[in-house]
Amino acid sequence: MPDGLYEHDILTWAEQQAALLRRLANGERVNAAVDWPHVIEELQDVGLSELRACESLLRQALLHLLKLHLWPDGAVTHWRSEAVGFLADAQARFTPSMRKKISLDRPYQKAVAQVRAGAPENQPPGALPGACPFTLSELLADDVELGGLVAKLR
Repeated sequence: MPDGLYEHDILTWAEQQAALLRRLANGERVNAAVDWPHVIEELQDVGLSELRACESLLRQALLHLLKLHLWPDGAVTHWRSEAVGFLADAQARFTPSMRKKISLDRPYQKAVAQVRAGAPENQPPGALPGACPFTLSELLADDVELGGLVAKLR
């Protein structure tokens, strides 16, 4: 768009574009042009954003599962609660098309790096599986059992 609204105020731009699209959908001929290139870009970004959000929630859940495994005498109640919450949020965000696009290796490796970086000096992390031992189905199950997941880290 010539006025640069997309670059300077994306919220107003999105509201204006949505209003134009609604008018077009209702059969109205509008004089203002839809900013098609940016509309298309934003639609693609919405999907990527949702995918990244789901992966991020899975990474947070994995981090807390790693903590439960590595420090069973630590803040177990908090870590269990966090793991359950992150898994529930990931499940809520998950859509079937994400199954082919989510690889647990990347979030798992990030969680391993994060747990190693935040490990107490007097309790360094022990050995962990090199690859994620969980399947996406296990993590997103309705009846996820944290004890079973933590046991897979041994």
